[in-house]
Amino acid sequence: MFFAFLSLPLEKKDEPAPRSDEELMAAYRDGEVAAFRELVRRHEKPVYRFCLRSLGRPEAAADAAQEVFLRVVKYAPKWEHKAKFTTWMYTIARNYCIDASRKAVHRRTESLNEKLGRDDEGGAERLDQVKDEGPDQGRLVDSRRIREVVDAALAELPEEQREVFCLRQYSGLSFKDIALAVDAGENTVKSRMRYALTSLRKALLQAGLELPGGSS
Repeated sequence: MFFAFLSLPLEKKDEPAPRSDEELMAAYRDGEVAAFRELVRRHEKPVYRFCLRSLGRPEAAADAAQEVFLRVVKYAPKWEHKAKFTTWMYTIARNYCIDASRKAVHRRTESLNEKLGRDDEGGAERLDQVKDEGPDQGRLVDSRRIREVVDAALAELPEEQREVFCLRQYSGLSFKDIALAVDAGENTVKSRMRYALTSLRKALLQAGLELPGGSS
């Protein structure tokens, strides 16, 4: 019986609650570098997903996400504690992606028919290097097919609908925060979301698929 107390549950020490984004940002602004690292850890993936859906290319999205956090550092002295960090950060991300998209329109893109070699007579064309997909290669699981159809449909949406959808679905912002980020009324934001969902559902139905989870 002497050791019976060893079987008693140990009294747990109260662990400090994780700091909010706003507390971390305030701490970083005051010189705590580790606070910024925690903000990056929390938000780098959703910021990347938002940039990917906005820009459409992984390389561009990775560059954009990096630039967003660099701008967070640059503009940290201007951030006010009363402002919600995620709203402020996604406003930066949105503005960057808009600028990057506009620049991409004017950028010369590489043609599929461009010769790979310097010799125009003997150079292989990029089009020739696209592999034929056999029957087995063409079979895609539903989740991948849904993702492909959604991505294609997103690219066709008006910019204001696409950004609202991405901020809601991929970044998890509330409609109130999205309204602040895009400088529009909350009802306007909800209306854009409805239009976006209607278009995505239509694209999925045309492909014989359904929008998972009835997203709203």
